[in-house]
Amino acid sequence: MSSASDRQHATQGVLYTFVAFVIWGLFPLYWKPLHQVPALQILCHRIVWSALFVAGILLVRKQWAWLPAAVKDPRKLGIFALSSLLLSMNWGIYIWAVNQGRVVEASLGYFINPLVNVLLGRLFLSERLTLPQSLAVGLATLGVAWITFSAGALPWVALSLAATFGFYGLLRKKAPLASLEGLALETFLMAPLALAALLMFEGRGDGAYGHISSLLDGLLMGAGVVTAIPLLLFASGARRLKLATVGLIQYVGPSIQLGLGVLLFGEPFDSARLAGFALIWTALVLYSAAGFWQMRAARGASAA
Repeated sequence: MSSASDRQHATQGVLYTFVAFVIWGLFPLYWKPLHQVPALQILCHRIVWSALFVAGILLVRKQWAWLPAAVKDPRKLGIFALSSLLLSMNWGIYIWAVNQGRVVEASLGYFINPLVNVLLGRLFLSERLTLPQSLAVGLATLGVAWITFSAGALPWVALSLAATFGFYGLLRKKAPLASLEGLALETFLMAPLALAALLMFEGRGDGAYGHISSLLDGLLMGAGVVTAIPLLLFASGARRLKLATVGLIQYVGPSIQLGLGVLLFGEPFDSARLAGFALIWTALVLYSAAGFWQMRAARGASAA
């Protein structure tokens, strides 16, 4: 591939990945208008409509060949059943946090997620931590400890989001599928439970869909589209980029969330919380710089 083609490939990758993280960062604007609907109902709608949306994409692309083999593999099916549970927990906690006015704390979870991934790799995949990575994890731990001490309560929303998404990524390493196929299998596995729950809510008389407004119904149905599109953009972009580049772009999402929480929704962000975030941001700068240094060293070795 020519140098010009390489640059175009990389530029497209940056654009797709950047747009994906911008959409994820703007998610609070989508969930806030649904605040009158319980988070569990929103989650169930998100799962069901996501399953229908990705099924439609697979149908149009005639991309079903992978499904029989995945269903017949007990190990892969078990791993994806667990990963779908973790993903659903992550989605549910995030939706609840947004509609409870805890967008800032949710953004903290996605700031520390890369460092949680490093720690999980050390604990479960026997990956060795470099000195900068160890320092970054230590600084992030201090930051979370300071936020806990100053607030007088554990930031459980942030830690739960980081942990569920971290373990989700760990499981996906064990049974990899492409982004679209993986999301399809995960939503297909959870959709029957989600649909049953929605029917139960409707039977009890407290179902939201069709009972409040057409705008709300449209937002619930659109949850599947806004879930799948950034995932597909990210998958397309990440294939074109170095991991270190993706690692830097991923901070766009929580940065936008933090800005929305503080500037638009008026959530508290005092000096004590700022100090904790500053420790975590320092850890991320150290972690990212170490990643770029490793990438440059590998490139130099390859050229030699």
